[in-house]
Amino acid sequence: MAYPLITDCPVCTKKLKVTKLHCSNCQTTIENEFEMSKFFSLEQEQLQFIEVFLKCRGNIKEVEKELSISYPTVRGKLNEIIEALGYAAQSKSKIDKKKVISMLESGEITPEEAINMIKEGEADAYERGNS
Repeated sequence: MAYPLITDCPVCTKKLKVTKLHCSNCQTTIENEFEMSKFFSLEQEQLQFIEVFLKCRGNIKEVEKELSISYPTVRGKLNEIIEALGYAAQSKSKIDKKKVISMLESGEITPEEAINMIKEGEADAYERGNS
């Protein structure tokens, strides 16, 4: 029985390194220090979200339907995963209010989501201006 790969040491919590690979078919064993993908450090829920996102070909509206979550929640999960992979989440200098209104008119987002997006964008712009 195969167990899921753990990435952190259960004793000291530091990152583990893969040092041995084994083929159960021909019994070949290779020992060395191997790099693991950044994706191995993600939580199971984050990996499942990425799977749904890819299945939906990045269409946020489809992700919303598939997971029964709102646009801001999808966006928040994406930002969380981007940061967990070691990349800085992109911050927009100004929210595109016309795009938010267009999304609202097409039914992609609810009025409450539109208000939250605009408020969030204005709060981000305020914070950048005062830092």
